[in-house]
Amino acid sequence: MPKMLIVYNSRTGNTEKMAEAVAEGARSLAGVNVFLTYHAKPEDLTEADAIIFGSPTYHHDMALDMKNLLEEAAMAKVTLKGKVGAAFGSYGWSGEAPELLLEVMKLRFEINTLEPALKIRYTPDERGLEYCRKLGKEVAEKIKPT
Repeated sequence: MPKMLIVYNSRTGNTEKMAEAVAEGARSLAGVNVFLTYHAKPEDLTEADAIIFGSPTYHHDMALDMKNLLEEAAMAKVTLKGKVGAAFGSYGWSGEAPELLLEVMKLRFEINTLEPALKIRYTPDERGLEYCRKLGKEVAEKIKPT
């Protein structure tokens, strides 16, 4: 069964709410194992068929934990080419983190990304959470066997 890994970081709980909704959307499609986690190691990324990263934007950048994970994966020469990926995150004023995640996924790891990145300002409302569910389901559809 295909495996989807959702790795996120959240300080205020806004990106966590988004991550939970992304997982809910992915789980709505039978036939995909969905793993939602706050921490991952580079080798965890290699075991997944799809990877979705979630990070809030802090000081015009992604969360340090996300940056460290991606740097560790690059240093370990982890191969993620051809996997399916997406990014999401909350923000207060600028919102760059999800786009930065997509850029690293595409350019450094050659992951096939769904675009654009999903960004929600502050706390996601029901409409925003529905976008998150849709994102999770769309990624799950890409890896589900036919």
